[in-house]
Amino acid sequence: MAANGVPTHTASQRYLSTRGDDEDLSFEEVVLQGLGSDGGLFIPQEIPKVADAEWQSWASLSFSELALRIMSLYISSSEIPEADLKGIVDRSYATFRTPDVTPLVHIKDNLHLLELFHGPTFAFKDVALQFLGNLFEYFLVRKNEGKTGKDRHHLTVVGATSGDTGSAAIYGLRGKKDVSVFILHPKGRVSPIQEAQMTTVLDANVHNLAVTGTFDDCQDIVKALFADPETNNALKLGAVNSINFARILAQITYYFYSYFSLAKKLADDETSNFKIGDKVRFVVPTGNFGDVLAGYFAFRMGLPVDKLVIATNENDILDRFWKTGRYEKQASSAAAVSANPEDAVKETLSPAMDILVSSNFERLLWFLAYEFAASAGMDDGWNKKQASQEVATWLKDLKIKGGFGPVYKDVLETARRTFESERVSDEQTLDTIKSIYAGAGGASAYVLDPHTAVGVTAAERSIGRTSPNVPHITLSTAHPAKFAGAVVQALQSKPTFDFETQVRPVEFIGLEEKEKRVSEVANDWKAVGAVVQKQVDEELAGLA
Repeated sequence: MAANGVPTHTASQRYLSTRGDDEDLSFEEVVLQGLGSDGGLFIPQEIPKVADAEWQSWASLSFSELALRIMSLYISSSEIPEADLKGIVDRSYATFRTPDVTPLVHIKDNLHLLELFHGPTFAFKDVALQFLGNLFEYFLVRKNEGKTGKDRHHLTVVGATSGDTGSAAIYGLRGKKDVSVFILHPKGRVSPIQEAQMTTVLDANVHNLAVTGTFDDCQDIVKALFADPETNNALKLGAVNSINFARILAQITYYFYSYFSLAKKLADDETSNFKIGDKVRFVVPTGNFGDVLAGYFAFRMGLPVDKLVIATNENDILDRFWKTGRYEKQASSAAAVSANPEDAVKETLSPAMDILVSSNFERLLWFLAYEFAASAGMDDGWNKKQASQEVATWLKDLKIKGGFGPVYKDVLETARRTFESERVSDEQTLDTIKSIYAGAGGASAYVLDPHTAVGVTAAERSIGRTSPNVPHITLSTAHPAKFAGAVVQALQSKPTFDFETQVRPVEFIGLEEKEKRVSEVANDWKAVGAVVQKQVDEELAGLA
């Protein structure tokens, strides 16, 4: 234990790839490399298990103090000294509009919302991307100490967005020295405010690319660029999507923080017997699985989670997996879909979740395969190797055949012990926005964004089948003003509703009329790579 009461870092924490080729990597290597050389995602060799007495002692910490405790378990002090890590964390969360960073609000009965949209871009991605941007800066400053000109290490950050990752990454990296950031978004498939938040940032190191395709196409392009050694070596690519483990790490904090916030609220409720140590259900609207995966890490660390409820929209590949054990791009004719995936992605009122393949699900698959392998009673090295081989096979089938499964019965049963899933339609999404608004009543009524409404719908179903003593925390992922179309569609008939006074933040007024900078690119990774290389060369020439 350090003198200030913060646990010393876990000196032995190292990282490996889910597909087995990369192992024994440092945290810095994982952050800067982003994706494994084998196409896999990085995970810690061990998820730290925290004793009940220790994690319960965190209950009175501020958000930043709690983040420091948790991150110290994943980052060795030999890589980032404790004082430096504290500085990174403090800078990251000083940008939020509330001292709580992620406040918890009570909606009704035993339903609570964790508001994750108080960062610079009004979306949950800020919690991780403010941190990741400062991490990139820290590592680059250290690498470039005493270096000038071409000797300096320059990082080219490439990311794909369905709306919120892009603006959060841009706001986390704009103006950072030795970093160029390129964000790919599907042309015409993000909300007007989301597009404006990205394209009106005119810093020289920020580049927006509109791809003629879907978010999955954007994501595939990013993965292809990382998988190409020539491109990766020439540009020194870095990842901001949740394929970067630092994103998952930062999100673990708000699971613990919301649990403690709930305990404090219920301590003042004479009708509640809840105490620290009792179980809670978390309900998470998800597309790419990163947000709910952070909850899985919190659970494995010791947080008393009854279940993690996955809430999907009509793009329901995750819900179908939990129902059937099959992971397929489409429920039928999966092989045909793989050739033209755009046909299988349905545009919904919750566009950030309009995703065909959830990248972070690969990380959970590894842990499920590892637990299955461990049941054979072999040594740990064998278990990890078997898990990586299983994941590599599953992902190969996904790429070639459009899906895999059903997985082994024991694997599916293990998944179901921790997770449940729900599918929510657009009609149900609108109904929930209406009902929560009406239930709150009057001009102060609570307005949900459509993604959060998907989560609340799933939570209401979960509440209906569980004990009334199990509180539910639904993650509220974005400010409703970012999705004005869906909100207005749901509430325009309500006489008390006024979007301008009740919903739109002052920061959004006039944003769509500002000067924009964006380039349209073909749905082709080589063409995108050429554009990125050209713009990086021009940017570096301008700095010379």
